[in-house]
Amino acid sequence: MRPRDEHVSVLRRRWRKFRRIKRGWYSFVALLVLYAVSFFNPLLINSRALIVKYEGEYFFPAFGTHYEARSFGQRKIGEAHYRELQKTFEEAHGGNWVLMPFHPYHPNESLLTEAHLPGNPPHAPSREHWLGTDDRGRDVLARLAYGFNTSITFGLSVVALSYVVGMAVGACFGYFGGRVDIYGQRLVEIWAGMPFLYTVIIIASIVKPNVFTLICILAIFHWMGISFYMRGEFYREKAKDYAAAAVAQGESNLSIMFRHILPNSLTPIISFAPFALVASIVALVSLDFLGFGVRPPTPSWGELVGQGLNNIKEWHLVFFPLGALFATLMMVVFIGEAVREAFDPKVFSRLR
Repeated sequence: MRPRDEHVSVLRRRWRKFRRIKRGWYSFVALLVLYAVSFFNPLLINSRALIVKYEGEYFFPAFGTHYEARSFGQRKIGEAHYRELQKTFEEAHGGNWVLMPFHPYHPNESLLTEAHLPGNPPHAPSREHWLGTDDRGRDVLARLAYGFNTSITFGLSVVALSYVVGMAVGACFGYFGGRVDIYGQRLVEIWAGMPFLYTVIIIASIVKPNVFTLICILAIFHWMGISFYMRGEFYREKAKDYAAAAVAQGESNLSIMFRHILPNSLTPIISFAPFALVASIVALVSLDFLGFGVRPPTPSWGELVGQGLNNIKEWHLVFFPLGALFATLMMVVFIGEAVREAFDPKVFSRLR
């Protein structure tokens, strides 16, 4: 250890170690940027215009306001068609104009009536649709972009909820021990023996699940592994001198558990988190592929993978969804490997 690092906290040294592992650090930055950008999908990938200038007035359809077609002089019933409106205004040269998003297609919008898409879907990649369309005539790029946000948000939510439950249960088992641990572990083992996939299929056949329901279902099956890790850490940490000193000072059990022992028990939990995120994303993709995931027409990577299987000769429906899934999971795995190496207790020990 360098002399100047003697007074640097363990957490900061681990952060520096993580940043020096370039593969994990670059993956972390790339995934963080893509996830942040995905929250602006309605402004970047949408069939609604960002701004419409018509007869000297400005309108902002992309921000949630619904405008009828006749509001802009279109002879049709329902909401305005902004791509057609943009072409009409450009040809008229009358001072009216439309500012469309970067990719002017909505993920749930069927494009079968578009003049530039002859024949039956799916359509191959083109200048208008960079990744082609699916078997229902919807833009693949739009569905991949929105599905990315859904998958990452879903995975993070499942990991967060399962960690809260697993850490609380495992902390109680490891700290109190005795009968609490013995009987509690038997109940956890019984629950862990339940078939996850069959249970989800049964629930999905009774109640059509949405994203929140699926998060809860997966979380109640994914917390057991976290509880085992936390139980072992609490058994080890509660036997150390600082825990005995906290007991001697008369601190409550909750204070000892979550103020003193928990911060010293997070290393294996943090190291395991990226791999838990991978498992959650794969679980959602698998459920969507089998038809028991999120409700259609919600953009889903698993649904696109299923379309690729059903249209195996349409290369863009196979390559792009699987490529996006592979790249995302690979970045998360790289992050997990870097975190595991940075938090290696053999490198930075609290006992030094």
